[in-house]
Amino acid sequence: MIIRTIMEEDAHDFLSCLRKLDTETEYMLFEPGERKLSFEDQKKRIQNVLQQENSTILLAVENGELAGFIAAFGGTVQRNKHSVSIVIGILEEHQGRGLGHSLFTSLYEWAKIIDLHRFELTAMSHNKKALSLYRKHGFEIEGVKKHSLKIRDTYIDEYYMGRILE
Repeated sequence: MIIRTIMEEDAHDFLSCLRKLDTETEYMLFEPGERKLSFEDQKKRIQNVLQQENSTILLAVENGELAGFIAAFGGTVQRNKHSVSIVIGILEEHQGRGLGHSLFTSLYEWAKIIDLHRFELTAMSHNKKALSLYRKHGFEIEGVKKHSLKIRDTYIDEYYMGRILE
């Protein structure tokens, strides 16, 4: 398994991975078919992330194929540049093998280099696997977003979670 920073050339594979995640799980934000980005649009988004010192997307690549990712999007003003919002996605066939742990570990190494201090993310309250991973990595529930999402006519709460990097 190789974990590396995304490149513009990854736009096609990355967007394909996101679309596959949309169909495999209900724990990501988008419904199947709802992600309307073109590959060129995805390439531009990658360019924007790479231009920001406090943002990154790390890819997990196994046998030449994208297995998952972790993205950190940093604050854009002086008062919140020390903080990043995190999104993680791991394709179903690669889950349960420590990939999430490896992605977080690599993210922390990157974050220390650029002197980040705070990590934030949201998780659906019933996503036990994700909650377990986040807690193992020092995240704490800081609040509940009541009825934050609606999946198949059911309102879902999300936990707002944070971690301070020492």
